[in-house]
Amino acid sequence: MKTTTNSLLFFLFFVPILMFGQNKLTGTVTEQSTSIPLPGVNVVIKNTTTGTATDFDGNYQIEVNNGDVIVFSYVGYQTIEISYTGQTSLNVQLNEDAAQLNEIVIIGYGTTTKKDATGSVEAITSEDFTKGNIVTPENLLSGRVAGVSVTTSGAPGSGSQIKIRGGSSINASNDPLIIIDGLPIDNNGVKGSRGVLASINPNDIDSFSVLKDASATAIYGSRASNGVIIIVTKKGKSTFSATYDAQYSFGELTDRVDVFSGSAYRQLVTSQPINGATLDESLLGAANTNWQDEIFRNTVSSQHNVSMQGSLFKVLPARFSFGVTNQEGAVLTSEFERRNLSLALNPKFFDDHLKINLNANLSFEDNRFGDSGQIGAALRYDPTQPVYDSTSPFDGFYQHRNGNIISNGTTNPVASLLQTNNLGDSNRTYGNLNFDYKFHFLPELRAVLNLGYDKTEAKEIQSTSFNVPTNDPVKGNALRRFEKRTNKLLDGYLTYNKTFDNIRTEIMAGYSYQEFTFNGNDTGNQRDPLSFANTYADPNVVLIGFFGRANLTFLDKYLLTLTYRRDGTSRFSKENQWGNFPAAALAWNISDEDFLKNSKTISSLKLRAGYGITGQQAVNEKDIFLNRYRGGNVNSQYQFNNTVVQSLIASEINPNLKWEETATIEFGIDYGLFDERISGSLNFFQKNSTDLLFTASVADGTNFSNSIIQNIGELQIQGIEFSVNADVVKQDNFTVDFNFNATLLDREIKELALGQDVRTGGISGGTGNNIQILREGFSPNSFSVFKQLYDNSGNPIEGAFVDLNGDNIINDDDRYLKENPGADVILGFQSNINYKNLDLSFNLRANLGNYVYNNVNSSRAQYELLQDNAVLGNVPTSVLNTGFQRTSDVIISDLYVEDASFLKMDNITLGYTFNNISKHLKSLRLWGGIQNVFTITNYSGLDPEVSVGSDQGIDNVIYPRSRTILAGANFKF
Repeated sequence: MKTTTNSLLFFLFFVPILMFGQNKLTGTVTEQSTSIPLPGVNVVIKNTTTGTATDFDGNYQIEVNNGDVIVFSYVGYQTIEISYTGQTSLNVQLNEDAAQLNEIVIIGYGTTTKKDATGSVEAITSEDFTKGNIVTPENLLSGRVAGVSVTTSGAPGSGSQIKIRGGSSINASNDPLIIIDGLPIDNNGVKGSRGVLASINPNDIDSFSVLKDASATAIYGSRASNGVIIIVTKKGKSTFSATYDAQYSFGELTDRVDVFSGSAYRQLVTSQPINGATLDESLLGAANTNWQDEIFRNTVSSQHNVSMQGSLFKVLPARFSFGVTNQEGAVLTSEFERRNLSLALNPKFFDDHLKINLNANLSFEDNRFGDSGQIGAALRYDPTQPVYDSTSPFDGFYQHRNGNIISNGTTNPVASLLQTNNLGDSNRTYGNLNFDYKFHFLPELRAVLNLGYDKTEAKEIQSTSFNVPTNDPVKGNALRRFEKRTNKLLDGYLTYNKTFDNIRTEIMAGYSYQEFTFNGNDTGNQRDPLSFANTYADPNVVLIGFFGRANLTFLDKYLLTLTYRRDGTSRFSKENQWGNFPAAALAWNISDEDFLKNSKTISSLKLRAGYGITGQQAVNEKDIFLNRYRGGNVNSQYQFNNTVVQSLIASEINPNLKWEETATIEFGIDYGLFDERISGSLNFFQKNSTDLLFTASVADGTNFSNSIIQNIGELQIQGIEFSVNADVVKQDNFTVDFNFNATLLDREIKELALGQDVRTGGISGGTGNNIQILREGFSPNSFSVFKQLYDNSGNPIEGAFVDLNGDNIINDDDRYLKENPGADVILGFQSNINYKNLDLSFNLRANLGNYVYNNVNSSRAQYELLQDNAVLGNVPTSVLNTGFQRTSDVIISDLYVEDASFLKMDNITLGYTFNNISKHLKSLRLWGGIQNVFTITNYSGLDPEVSVGSDQGIDNVIYPRSRTILAGANFKF
């Protein structure tokens, strides 16, 4: 909770002359939600200068007369006035003032206020975080911010796909730049870790600032095209407090892909449904195995967090925290464990002229990776066969075999999981040291130096049983891998604040240097004599930036922000290394004009307009502008006379590669009604990304690869955002508030190289099939399909499609574009209801207009797949609806492109807080909840939310999301 950063400076007012008849009043002032004492609270008799301030323990003493009105005030809290009627003691609880708390907004290299912000920036504090089973920090924002979508896999500790306003690129990264306490982090991870955010403890986060438009993000220049998320961690405070949070969760999968049971499968096989082929019924077994039930499990997970904050030696505000997370995955053997240590020190020196912030974090991540590919094997495996076979030489697991010879076909998925041990250990050290000095001789000038460091070292061990089912002479795998990634930062800048009559100015200029390194090695398969060790390293990536910003405010009503950044990167050649990223924004606080100043309806109203250019240079090839050669393996050699020379292979080259640039224009309105009981914003924006970093084909013989990364094409994204925050009920013992946000997006490819289509979206079923296309004038990744024909009864006709070009031939020229995976509308709704000590909160999300290609049905629900090479295989029961025989006849049909719009309740929690339990235990909150409460959708697959990673809108057996029952306790001391 917020407490003043000046709580060590107690300000005490003494009344020099005691008046006859005065009474001594004592009491304690605490924070209402936590019962933590508040030091430094002003306690003043109204309309006088008589007063005092609370001490370290929140205690106060004051002389008062009957009828005096006592005013209790504290920065960040609502002021309370109480009449004195003869009490000997008066204890007071203060509530946070949301309007004041939200006033300060963190932006790039500084802060601003909601009133003075000229760009599209949204601040989310810990009070507003999404609640529930939050394991990784990005899910605290899920459904909470207009224009921000967070899609998370069901795997334990898994990373998420985060998009702000739909991203800005086609082939390059669409991930936002994430900054933790001033340190921009690398979005690339290491083997052995679940992801770059998996190692961060959400319990240590105090606030997020989401920078969305170019006028706000251009200060980060070359990495800001996809937006910026600034994470601020919790800091030390002057008064001692401690918390212990415990949470337990119990997960269960509530849905399965419908495939045939053992008995139904036997009937299906004996009916011989494949035209022109006969199934070998002797291969049927007598068991009735649900293979999905066998590889999935109910999960038990826990989180424990301890934090302590206070003032060391009464001069050094500090915070220490320790957290342990254990999460089981729904797939057998899938596990995630994380241990976090964090330390924050925030001393001030020289009468607060020098502020030092030290944030140090250690994270230890232990993983066991369960092969999610076995989900597909569970759908495929013969349900008439048992899990175990006592005569099996393969660790007692049933396998299709003839003696010790494995039959060609799918292998036992339970065996594949339990006979594999894929472990990963990741140790991460990250943090920063920030010096902020306000010059004594010129207090308007501040110098800030920020040093950041982030190092991750990871180890991966892959091993399998020696009795894995294989006919290969090499039995299984044994591999060790080590990887290391570092990130070093030096930022320095000067900020000058000065008011000249009716003009407030803030001018900032600075320099940034950041270096990234990566290297690793692995042993190869140590059981295979033909497998060799491998050592690899990326070229160091260096980013250098010069940046500046000027904020001008006229009459507290008219605002102008000018931003400029010049960035250099080592990824491009000398001719293209540097890029310029300017931005400008205007704002007008209309509510401060005379004609609105006294309005009882409109409490704040601001118009904003901004334009800026941001960039992107995140490509996998760190040195593609150079002539590069790589060595072949040890068997790749040439012999010259009696000398053997190992081969060198030339790599592709593009010396002309340069920045991808995104120009954004935005118009916005920020509003507040009825003394800010209702507030929000409305934004209109357009982003044009040019010189797209795009992997495209090159003419034969012109390079050392048939495709290279190039600058081609243009993408346009237009959108509207709307948000509203409302305090519906605001009484002493009863409050109801909600947040609603909506985003409308329209994406269009404006230009591609030579105007040619680019096929993408690889799918299962056959070889080399693609279901999506990039085409000028359409949304990225639009589905390219044949138009299905139906009989008079409305049933699809296998292999029958509309001849769209009328040439009496059905080929790729007859494919058309049907929808795309991007949602047209993204909605979020969050509400908190509090009655006395009881609290209820829930979160809803919805996507409208997003489509998914059901690759589970398109590649599996055909009768010919009952023959799984030399054995029998299962298929989805949806084959009964179509009667389709062959995958190749139907896999490109538009039948499988489905509307995947959905409404989800992500979580609901109910809690009760017990206050002032004992002298040491200030409060205890007990709570329970449900995660993944329900999904409403017309999509026929397992889950309509499938766009995680590279599979944009293609459902090819996703890692399922469990419904989780939650229980927890929060102790505050």
